[in-house]
Amino acid sequence: MKKVKRTLWTVCLGALMTACSQPTNEMQSTVVNEDGTVTFRYQNNHAEEVFVDVQFAGKHKMTRDSITGLWTITLGPAAPDLYPYHYEVDGVSIMDPMCNEYFPNEGFKNSLLNIPSPQGALIHDAQEVPHGCMEYVHYYSESLGGTNTAVVYLPPSYNTDVEKKYPVFYLISGTTDTEEVYYKVGKINYIADNLIAKGKAKEMIVVLPYGNPNKLLPVQPNQGMPMTNFGQDVFSNDLVNDLMPFIESRYRTLNDRESRAIGGFSRGGNQGLSNGLHNLDKFAYLCSYSSFTSTQIPDVYDNAEQTNQQIRLLWTGVGTDDFLYGTARDYTEFLDQKGITCIKEYTDDKFGHTWMNARYFLDKTLPLLFNPEASEEAMNQATPTKPKKGDEQPFTPGVMARLFPKPIISPEYNGADVTFRMKAPNASTVTLEYELSDKPLTMEKDSNGVWSIVLPNVADQIFCYHFNVDGTQVCDPQNMYLAPEKGFKRSVAYGMQNKYYMFTSPKMKHGTVCYHYAEGTAEYTHPDTPEDAPTLTLVIGKNDTAESWMKIGNANSMADRLIEQGQCKPCRIVVAKEAGEGICLKADDFSNWPQRIEALEKALLAL
Repeated sequence: MKKVKRTLWTVCLGALMTACSQPTNEMQSTVVNEDGTVTFRYQNNHAEEVFVDVQFAGKHKMTRDSITGLWTITLGPAAPDLYPYHYEVDGVSIMDPMCNEYFPNEGFKNSLLNIPSPQGALIHDAQEVPHGCMEYVHYYSESLGGTNTAVVYLPPSYNTDVEKKYPVFYLISGTTDTEEVYYKVGKINYIADNLIAKGKAKEMIVVLPYGNPNKLLPVQPNQGMPMTNFGQDVFSNDLVNDLMPFIESRYRTLNDRESRAIGGFSRGGNQGLSNGLHNLDKFAYLCSYSSFTSTQIPDVYDNAEQTNQQIRLLWTGVGTDDFLYGTARDYTEFLDQKGITCIKEYTDDKFGHTWMNARYFLDKTLPLLFNPEASEEAMNQATPTKPKKGDEQPFTPGVMARLFPKPIISPEYNGADVTFRMKAPNASTVTLEYELSDKPLTMEKDSNGVWSIVLPNVADQIFCYHFNVDGTQVCDPQNMYLAPEKGFKRSVAYGMQNKYYMFTSPKMKHGTVCYHYAEGTAEYTHPDTPEDAPTLTLVIGKNDTAESWMKIGNANSMADRLIEQGQCKPCRIVVAKEAGEGICLKADDFSNWPQRIEALEKALLAL
């Protein structure tokens, strides 16, 4: 089966990150004007037609300047917030190649635009307060028969008050989101930091699971719409039987039901409500953001008195312009009819089913979690569901099929071969460009407008690649793994047969990678590393970031495996901008990642 890399990354938030940081010494592709409008600028000499699609304004056609060659448009004004956007070039959706920040997702690829507030900091801004840490963890899951992944927020005092134990909030992203989305788009870390610093929220650990572990399993025939029946599915079993025990063994947690909360956005809200209501012996605080769940949960809805006694907080929020509003409204009305107390929050100014709503709902609910007095007061003030207007959109299987059609599989591994696919029905030519070839390879189009090519004998290689559609560079829209590069971001083929990709030992010790964003550096340390351990310095390439050696080169995964096998001493790996003492590798001394990975292995074996 397919397994993800099992490792532990720690992200130290010593720097204040902006929502869309532009590459230095280059044209800014988005400019926020004094009147709150935004000017978008895109360079493409091959395009015949370009649109920009941004959440605050929708899709608009851009105009090309005959002198500069730039495609431009000014939209807005827009309220200060963080907005996803992308360009559509001759019918093909692409991220902004000039923007470093992007929306992690299994499928669509959006860039992120930050519109700051002239009146002061927004709820998700990195303010001058103590900051927590984000740890990326991979853990062995019996439910999956392999490894799974999660991101964990630790509050500011976690690493200083080493005796304190903390309550835990399990917070799940939506359909097609990765486990990073509540961090990189939802900004849970900064929202929590700001509320904790102001004394408005309790210190807590927040766990961000990967809500779609089915994607880590072999592809099933006719796999299309995401599953929406939760309770005994793979995610639910993994959450309760694997992730929660892992978190409670790895971190200093309070493990009673009064110290656990669960919630999420969209599908994650459904998953959160379902698992919370199915496990009221484990969770006392439940939150649903832009969602609903099944009305068939035994011993919950027909036993309102007991259910109300068990639940400290049942909080729901949805936009009245959300396509899920009708179903979410019907669900809370169902709760009202059953006599189950539920808080309802409605918005009408955040563009419907969006992460603007998700961040707003976090700001409203975090102060109520693990705070019995505040949550009781809020529950006592709960109001009835809004009356039905009659024009609510029903959420049907047909809507699901339209929103989530059967995916195109790319890359697809078949033995030693790998197939790449790209849908571009109107394109004249599509080529594949990848690091193992010095020339583009022409792809073939089928009757459905899907271009494809099979690369033989590369399933054991890790390399970057992209498509070229009539002269426009495009990352693989079906591949959730993007190279953390500056500017245009290629896709990464991780090589399922690569010896450093899969881990066969669930008990393997894993090192920690700490990213220092202020300095643009990183450091790996194995748990058995002594004070006098050898150090390997990896110098960042001109188009790389501090994440590249780890997320593409697999430096931490390689070190973990070699140390377990006794072929390498426990060590430190420093990712830096300049060479240091001892053994050093410079990324720009090699023309591609396969060469860098080969040199990295030799360097580790020499320690």
